[in-house]
Amino acid sequence: MSKIALFPGSFDPLTNGHLNMIERSTLLFDKVIIGVFVNTNKTALFSLEEKLIFIKEAVAHLENVEVIVQEKKLTVESAEELGANFLIRGIRNIKDYEYEKDIARMNHHLAPHLETVFLLADETYGHISSSLLKEVLEFGGDVSEYLPQSVNRALNQKNREMKRNEE
Repeated sequence: MSKIALFPGSFDPLTNGHLNMIERSTLLFDKVIIGVFVNTNKTALFSLEEKLIFIKEAVAHLENVEVIVQEKKLTVESAEELGANFLIRGIRNIKDYEYEKDIARMNHHLAPHLETVFLLADETYGHISSSLLKEVLEFGGDVSEYLPQSVNRALNQKNREMKRNEE
C-alpha cells in the first residue's frame, strides 16, 4: 500500500516554513498532496487560484507532490477521496500543539483509519506565521527571507495596492 499524505492548510500565503515541511514530508511519504483549503476563521488575502499558482511554482522541483484546492469539504472527506491515509500537520510551539491535538482527535473520530503525523517546525521558521509576516510587511518590514520569491513579490504588490486603496 502506498503511503499517501494530505497536507491541508489555508497557505495565505505559503511561507518557507510551509515549504520546508512539504520538502521533509516528501522523504516520508510516497505521495504528498498539498490541499489548499478555506479557513472559515480567517479572511484570505489571496484567492484560492493565486495560492494554487504560488504553491505549484514553489514545489515544482518535487516529483511526488500534487496540489489541489478544496473549498467546501471536511479535510477527512477530501483525504478519503484522494486515497490519503495520513494527514500532515506542522507544529511550531505548544500553542500549535494544543490546537492541532484537538483537530487530530476530531479527525480521528470522523475517520479512524486516517493517521495524523505532526512535524516540528525547523527552528529557522518556528517563530513565523503567515499572519505575522503579513503584519510585519504592512508596517514596512522586510520578510523576504521567509517567503518564496514569487510569494514575496505578490505579497508586496498586494500590500501596495491595499495602501493605495486606503489613501
